[in-house]
Amino acid sequence: MSLSGALSNALSGLTATSRAATVVSSNISNALTESYGRRSINLSSRATGSYGGVQIDSVSRHMNQFLLGDLRLAEGELAGADTLATYHQRIEDLLGTPEDAGSLTDVVARFESSLISAISRPDLTERLSGVLTAAQDLAGAFNDVSDGIQTIREEADTEIDAAVSRINDLLLQAETLNSDIARTLNTGGDAAALMDHLQSVVDELSGYIPVTQVPRDNGTVALVSPGGAILLDGRAAQLSFVRTNVIAPHMTLENGLLSGLTLNGNDIRTGSEGGPIAGGRLGALFEIRDSQATEIQGMVDSAARDLIERFQDAGIDPTRASGDAGLFTDLGLVFDPADETGIAGRIGINALVDPASGGATWRLRDGLGATGPGSAGDSLLLQDMLDAMDETRTPSLPAFGTAGLSTTSIAATVLSLAATGRNAAEQHLSFSATRQEELKSRLLAEGVDTDQEMQRLLLIEQAYAANAKVVQTVDEMINALLRI
Repeated sequence: MSLSGALSNALSGLTATSRAATVVSSNISNALTESYGRRSINLSSRATGSYGGVQIDSVSRHMNQFLLGDLRLAEGELAGADTLATYHQRIEDLLGTPEDAGSLTDVVARFESSLISAISRPDLTERLSGVLTAAQDLAGAFNDVSDGIQTIREEADTEIDAAVSRINDLLLQAETLNSDIARTLNTGGDAAALMDHLQSVVDELSGYIPVTQVPRDNGTVALVSPGGAILLDGRAAQLSFVRTNVIAPHMTLENGLLSGLTLNGNDIRTGSEGGPIAGGRLGALFEIRDSQATEIQGMVDSAARDLIERFQDAGIDPTRASGDAGLFTDLGLVFDPADETGIAGRIGINALVDPASGGATWRLRDGLGATGPGSAGDSLLLQDMLDAMDETRTPSLPAFGTAGLSTTSIAATVLSLAATGRNAAEQHLSFSATRQEELKSRLLAEGVDTDQEMQRLLLIEQAYAANAKVVQTVDEMINALLRI
């Protein structure tokens, strides 16, 4: 081999080992970087020219796509589980637990205690005032819970709007990256960094809607949800949603008062299990707004209705005219059973017993229709009120079962069902987090192994030194020839 041939071979070796060292250094420095795919350099014998040598064919990016796909589905499930667990915790905070002061069961118990206290001394104005205060607290607790539930629905609606905007942005980014990757590969460039970026975009998208990545030509991908929605295949899909600023209990997706979701202008299911967007944060937000929160609102409404109807019963207060409201009212009026939705937010106290509204507390003892105070020692009406609370009645909502329940039992059932939902949501969250962490650990284990990369770097350094030695030797030989 001539000196020029030896020099050409050595120079090609230096170029290859220099690029290989760069690749290994990138692997080591990004060992803990999420969405980074380990690189390796592909070399082959140089076929052009008469001297031989080595040439760089490409840089390959390595990623276990099957494991990555499972991880994305797990991360979507985790995001949805976390959203639902947070919701259930907020509902339990609204209702309280049996041992909490101000919980639904606590205000019911305090109202009963005030009646017992007034029954023992119906002549004392302060005892009657205590009944009024406890009744106002009970009605106020229902109002606060109902308002809190609607606030949660409004916040979910706002978050849906923000999520849809972010999803559209991510899909457009993925479409652009697809084009960049295809163009780079078609021109013989290295698209590994673009693929890393695409992976990070799809990873974030999977938190909102779990997606399956389908390979296409020239390194591009298509994105499809487990429910069959095509989010990206050449062109990015467009999601549309209209935010509602104020939400009331009667407003639902079914009656058209709340916005649904469209994909490329077509309505898609949002709340059913296995739907096009089910499994991630977006699906969980729709479930909260349209299903979970409306269910708990229905339970609270049923409890409020039961309370109103117990005191609206014609047999309790003979002084009250037929069709008049009882102690608890629907915005001051008699309750209409056909208008149960939202009654927890409308329940209030009859103005006839409230001095602040021109009423008098003695009507709690003598009757809402009484024209003047009666016998100060008569506790019969107060006793009837207490008995009405203890009476077992079947609530209007099937969730309470078919057995008769007292007012206290109904309140306790609401709290119990809320606690059960919170516990189930936390268990699902724990399972989802464990599964996601295990898959993530497995994917990282298949990523960059710094020990192996350091060994490769040592071999690269040796190869570099060998090629450099050839160049040095050729240089010495040329200098020797020039001295002759």
